[in-house]
Amino acid sequence: MLRAVEKGASVVVCSTCRLSADSRDDGEGRRGGALLAEAMRAVRASDPAYEAVSVQDMPCLFACQRHCTVHVRGDGKVGYVLGDFTPGEEAARAILDYAVRHAASEEGAVRYADWPQGVKGHFIVRTPPEGFVCS
Repeated sequence: MLRAVEKGASVVVCSTCRLSADSRDDGEGRRGGALLAEAMRAVRASDPAYEAVSVQDMPCLFACQRHCTVHVRGDGKVGYVLGDFTPGEEAARAILDYAVRHAASEEGAVRYADWPQGVKGHFIVRTPPEGFVCS
């Protein structure tokens, strides 16, 4: 069930997420999560600024009432699940911009003023790192 991945700053994309609230796929059988992961990898490959954040995917983050969900995480940092994105370059860039700021933060907290516009309104939940809770 578990598959080892690179440790460190990453965005885990739900590869089986719906395309939108109304559509499961794009009409060609491609799920929204798979399209978002593809867009994120393309954006990451096109800009060395995103090199420190890996893009990983897995089937189902169990946020099924939402679509196009991702988990931004890093070792010893508060993580965040975001969703309801439209898969494509704009969303991919906003998520990666946020992930870079998250990776650069001490504990995973990024000031709201530093959030890219494209992630505002997309946060679903925050997750404490193993061995900690937020105060």
